[in-house]
Amino acid sequence: MVGIAAVRNDVAVGQAQRSTKRATALGILAALAGLMFGLDTGVVAGALPFISTDFHATDALQGWIVSSMMAGAAFGSLFAGRISVRFGRTGAMLGAAVLFLSGTLLCALAPSAAVLILGRVFLGLAVGIAAFAAPLYISEITVESARGSMISFYQLMVSLGIFLAFVSDSILADGGHWRWMLGIMAVPASIFLGIVLILPHSPRWLMMKGRTESARKVLQNLRSDEEVAEAELQDIQARIKHSSDAGFGLFCKNKHFRRSVFLGLLLQVMQQLTGINALLYYAPRVFQAAHFGTSAAIWATTLVGLTNMAFTAVAIAFVDRWGRRPLLILSCTIAAASLLGVGVLLGVGATTFAMQLVLCGLVLVFVAGFAIGEGPLVWTLCSEVQPTRGRDFGIGCSTVTNWSANWAISKTFPLLMVAMGASSTFILFAVFNGLFILMTLFMVPETKGVSLETIEANLFAGKRLRDLGR
Repeated sequence: MVGIAAVRNDVAVGQAQRSTKRATALGILAALAGLMFGLDTGVVAGALPFISTDFHATDALQGWIVSSMMAGAAFGSLFAGRISVRFGRTGAMLGAAVLFLSGTLLCALAPSAAVLILGRVFLGLAVGIAAFAAPLYISEITVESARGSMISFYQLMVSLGIFLAFVSDSILADGGHWRWMLGIMAVPASIFLGIVLILPHSPRWLMMKGRTESARKVLQNLRSDEEVAEAELQDIQARIKHSSDAGFGLFCKNKHFRRSVFLGLLLQVMQQLTGINALLYYAPRVFQAAHFGTSAAIWATTLVGLTNMAFTAVAIAFVDRWGRRPLLILSCTIAAASLLGVGVLLGVGATTFAMQLVLCGLVLVFVAGFAIGEGPLVWTLCSEVQPTRGRDFGIGCSTVTNWSANWAISKTFPLLMVAMGASSTFILFAVFNGLFILMTLFMVPETKGVSLETIEANLFAGKRLRDLGR
């Protein structure tokens, strides 16, 4: 077998490691799935106060309105792997685009809270499928030298979507136009639907379907050197032919694959326990607990979205320079310290303007800390540690776990704020961020600059999880 490593000895490193402009462009277009993800995640924060007034929503009903999208996403994730295997990563994204558009229209025209919840379930199905298919697609069309940045770009699109949703909410807040807040999302949904139609299939998926010539043509368009493309094609073919087991069958029979799946599950749970989505979904409520007015709380929420987007861009700049582990440890440390400060301030009561500014600043520091590591790197690592023939199953399991944990937190957060108080709730999230540091130190591998095939070989060779990139 001629491997990529062997070819790199014969081909200039700079040329072999460089993606073509076409690969970069396709990765960016696929990452627009993250924009839809972010828009539909962020829009509810500003719309919720007005929806609650119109529909006389209790705390419990507000929890259902917010968490229904997460429930739909968890359910959609259950089938995302099968859809991706049967119709390809682009086919899965196409289905998600249709669901984005239909769910948006249903929410904007909802005559009751029940119909609104149904529309958000549709959006959740779309998010669950897109959050599975898009990072997987990006990881399979890019080379290892750019893979971290490109997958992180997907997370940048998520944060951009959240920010744009917050801006839209802030502009429309004075009139309480929540239907426009939700309905305007139909425009990017329509654009995304058109974009997906021009994306080629992933070369790995084509190889899994036995379409070798089609895979070869795609790879030749995506790589800077035909010899590198041919070597990668042979490596993919060797990995697929290595065993007839795939997916759940591989999970049952191979303990090493179970380890990579477990790591993906744990990473996703820890990401949700950081408290980021509780803050994003209920940010105005958190700021109101610190005695911000309704309008001021919504504008402060916009700053949260801007910070999230700006520092996700920092992650993109450094993920393939510094590596995954250093950024993740720094991210968890910043998040833990800032949330501890938020909890203390809420405990003593942020009643003065100066204390409110400090609290707002600490919230923004937390969001910045999350954005440089805990946000983008979890998705990056989950797409990197799964072997080729089990990638759909492994990423599917981690995506389901993400949305299940997301649903549980978004559903219980309003009740948790009442039962424990805002101060204790955020101190609890700070503790979880501290635990994330320990997990990173003992379990998370450094995958910077390492090919997916090398990571897979190390996994099946029985290396420790944190050594998969060595």
